Amino acid sequence: MEAYFLDWANLLLRWVHVITVIAWIGSSFYFVFLDNNLLKPNSPDLLEKGVDGAMWAVHGGGFYNPQKYMVAPKKIHTKLHWFYWESYSSWLTGFALFTVLYLYNASTFLIDKSLMDWAPSTAIAAALGFLVAFWFVYDTVCRVFGFRQNGEGIVAGLMLVVVAGAAWLACQLFAGRAAFLLVGAMIATAMSANVFFWIIPGQRKVVAAMTSGEKYDAQALAIHGKRGKQRSVHNTYFTLPVIFAMLSNHYSFLYTHELRWVLLFVMMLAGALIRQFFVQRHGYHLGRAKNPWPFAAVGVVLILGVIVALRPAPQAAAPASAPVSFGQVQTILAQRCYLCHGAQVQMKNVRLDSAQGVKLNAQNLYQQVVVTQQMPMNNATGITEAERATIAQWFQAGAKTD
Repeated sequence: MEAYFLDWANLLLRWVHVITVIAWIGSSFYFVFLDNNLLKPNSPDLLEKGVDGAMWAVHGGGFYNPQKYMVAPKKIHTKLHWFYWESYSSWLTGFALFTVLYLYNASTFLIDKSLMDWAPSTAIAAALGFLVAFWFVYDTVCRVFGFRQNGEGIVAGLMLVVVAGAAWLACQLFAGRAAFLLVGAMIATAMSANVFFWIIPGQRKVVAAMTSGEKYDAQALAIHGKRGKQRSVHNTYFTLPVIFAMLSNHYSFLYTHELRWVLLFVMMLAGALIRQFFVQRHGYHLGRAKNPWPFAAVGVVLILGVIVALRPAPQAAAPASAPVSFGQVQTILAQRCYLCHGAQVQMKNVRLDSAQGVKLNAQNLYQQVVVTQQMPMNNATGITEAERATIAQWFQAGAKTD
């Protein structure tokens, strides 16, 4: 019964998490689009109000006229909307999902004893440490180098090294699937921390000064806008790498590869380069940026390189062999699968200790054990390639259970 409710918690949290992430990334992409498309107005009334950029847009049968003020308008006539719930909700639902699936079941999902045989509590502490440590390293790099001459280039170079190192370390300590997720989660944590610690507090200080009724130093307040813009731009570059890391842990051909950390880093780098293309594309059309196509081209080449590198080797035709009996399959299942899918425990409500149960789940069994090789989880029960091949031969011959 516990496994049943955990499955529901997993499903519902995943659902809410995806919804909030869509809202957050959607708003982030939209504001980057605005920054790259707002034009300095010529209208005297707009210039007098302090409008630095404006544009007209049409959507859903209506016309919109977004305007941007460099520091703050002299007066806000309507309700001020704060964009932060999308970020906080994304992180909270993501961390809750991570807790339910990985931390609560650390011995199954987080630990690969062939890599590191440690206690679940220690593995959990190390995983949480990844989230915290990356934020402190990233934030320190931004504060030390971010506003120097060529500072953003220095930040980008240092963070590439940090992310590559974190990917390598995670893949040495944790099960491949968990390692991929952790690398994505640590960057996502930094994204939300940017909003919580810098972007929103800075905006609140600007609004408080503007609405205090007292004279304020616009130049002194400008640092909050600069820092908020810096962290917001970083967040938009982080989005595609994070999404890839979150999705890739569902594909065992990536996270089981011996150089999985390299694959993860290269694909995340490709995502950042492709995002750079989209960020600069609008500015290029307006004459504000160089041609961004090289970023997209390099990103696509990196992805194609990974695809080619991972292509399966051609296999010679297998020699004819005797048919596999259901009894042979039962022997394998008893040794490798009954622990989680037997009389005592039925993970995912799947039971394989009867002919009826195997027949009902034959397709899923073949998919998980042979095709994706995701089961047994982290190969905790030590299934061999020969045993996987036996199950494959049995399934391809009709998956008979009589």
